[in-house]
Amino acid sequence: MRSSTRIRLIEPADAVPIAAHRARDREAFRPWEPEQPDGFFTPEGQVERIERLLDGHRAGSVWPGVVLAGDRVVGQVTVGGILPQPHLRRGSVGYWIAGTAQNQGHAGRAVGLVLDVMADELGLHRAEASTQLENLPSQRVLRRNGFSPYGVAHSSILLDGSWRDALLWERILGDQPRRHGS
Repeated sequence: MRSSTRIRLIEPADAVPIAAHRARDREAFRPWEPEQPDGFFTPEGQVERIERLLDGHRAGSVWPGVVLAGDRVVGQVTVGGILPQPHLRRGSVGYWIAGTAQNQGHAGRAVGLVLDVMADELGLHRAEASTQLENLPSQRVLRRNGFSPYGVAHSSILLDGSWRDALLWERILGDQPRRHGS
């Protein structure tokens, strides 16, 4: 149900549900994300990561959010690499949804909501994202939220011992009607 999807700034208390999702979905996310040390999948490791994200938020370089289905944390949506300078004003969107909450519209709704945060709260002009060439579900989420592909970054990320290409996406905020698609 898309209407029950919300986002909010991440909190240290979110470490427990995030660690549970990440530990359970470790193998499912392996093709899409760099390898992480075992501590990443623990509540303690997530508390450390969340504290670093909140430090970045205080410095203005990141907006780290959680995705909620009702009151339950089901994923994350983050704006990283924020460049707020008047001549740049952009950020990069990243997101994941727990396996138990996928295919329910949460990713699309969360991306739409974070685009609102980028435009309204952060005053950004441009949203960027990247996906693996093979990650068609993530590409659908971006397309439904008004993103367009604009290039390929060759050999851009090391995953499972191989350098992989990424498809680059962009959206100019305010140029298109806001759609919170799934």
